[in-house]
Amino acid sequence: MGKDTGFIEFSRENPKKQPVEERVQHSKEFEGALSTRRLTTQAARCMDCGVPFCNWGCPVKNLIPEFNEYIYRDQWRNAYGTLQSTNNFPEFTGRVCPAPCESACCAGLVDEPVAIKQIELAIIERAFQEGWVKPNTPVPSTGVRIAIIGSGPAGLAAAHQLNLAGHEVTVFEKNEVLGGLLRLGIPDFKLEKHIIERRLTILKQQGIEFRTNCNVGVNFPVEQVLEDFDYVCLTGGSETPRDINIRKPGQEGVHFAMEFLTQQNRRVGGRPVEAKEILATGKHVVVIGGGDTGSDCVGTSIRQKALSVTQIEILPEPPKNRASDNPWPEYPRIARISSSQEEGCKRLYSIATKELVGDKQVKALRCAELEWFKDEQGRWASKEKPGSEFELPADLVLLAMGFLYPVKEGLLTQLGVELDDRGNVKTKNHRTSLKKVYAAGDMATGQSLVVRAIDSGRSMAHELDRDIKGYSHLS
Repeated sequence: MGKDTGFIEFSRENPKKQPVEERVQHSKEFEGALSTRRLTTQAARCMDCGVPFCNWGCPVKNLIPEFNEYIYRDQWRNAYGTLQSTNNFPEFTGRVCPAPCESACCAGLVDEPVAIKQIELAIIERAFQEGWVKPNTPVPSTGVRIAIIGSGPAGLAAAHQLNLAGHEVTVFEKNEVLGGLLRLGIPDFKLEKHIIERRLTILKQQGIEFRTNCNVGVNFPVEQVLEDFDYVCLTGGSETPRDINIRKPGQEGVHFAMEFLTQQNRRVGGRPVEAKEILATGKHVVVIGGGDTGSDCVGTSIRQKALSVTQIEILPEPPKNRASDNPWPEYPRIARISSSQEEGCKRLYSIATKELVGDKQVKALRCAELEWFKDEQGRWASKEKPGSEFELPADLVLLAMGFLYPVKEGLLTQLGVELDDRGNVKTKNHRTSLKKVYAAGDMATGQSLVVRAIDSGRSMAHELDRDIKGYSHLS
């Protein structure tokens, strides 16, 4: 590697964030970037570890030691070539990925891991700045027409790869804007939407066709897609949210997280909100669910000037350090504080919600503390602590408890595609029960990370290209 003793000589540096009191006044990204000199130092921390577990930890198998070496030697264009060979959209993952590669970094065993995510983002931003990111050189067309239904990260990655192989690709999107979760789910303070537009411009210039406001199975016939295209790829998300079984009929003030976040993304983007507005302004907000989506609700509520924000989680608080059943280099199940939670959120663990107090309008949550234990079969179970009931004031309750499976009505029902035991599209190597219909991303795997969706889209493109040609050069 570039500097054999770099991981000993240099400490990890993280980019500075805009102060909380400033960043909550707007919806833009607030994390800075390291200088080129400091990035070179950070790349020098990459060890000559023999087995690059960072590559193992990365869902898209980024060649991390290689691009770190190029950055250390100031060969940025080579670093970009290495990065884009495995990751179609490092500008997305460099912003919203939880960086499992860093959790698997060998340097992290003795000190802080290499700042892989920072370096990845710096490479792609330098590439755009220098004009290195261009439409790919056209290849002879195969004449094979492929429909991709869903323009989220899996769909866009598959479209990009299949276009590289010479196929004629059309992407269908049910919304008026492209990007799926990236566009309407993730807040702008984590991913500004001009970043998506910048990439879409490149994809369109490559010859990929995009059709918006086309909800296949609802306002666009499934039969038409099957007739017009040789192959169909299902890349919609896992959009059926997990509900709470204590909702009262007609009770206002209780909403799914994505209803809330989608409205805010439309506002920030200058787009109309056609449904009844959901706003946290001047309200006591309770977010049920401790994951990333819940955290996004926290940051958005704070920016909307909520009176208070409380986030509750049914599971116990994670440990500060790895448990014995969570060894390195697995992704560590440890306590973390997101940037949104840093901004002023009260967090409660091992909490069960027993009642949504209020008839027409929610006024409070009646909760109880839980005790977690292992049952006779060694499985985790919980019971309510006697006398632990309490109430939380709540004018707005946001349900961020995850997603169950894709929406079945419309597309999936009309296709008649087979589903698995979890309600996802059943696949084997991305092939569904229907000839010439493939699936990838959350629709096939259940909810997961953006980076895993990209990997799934790439993998599906490889399988489909191989089925068409008998071989595939796609990675």
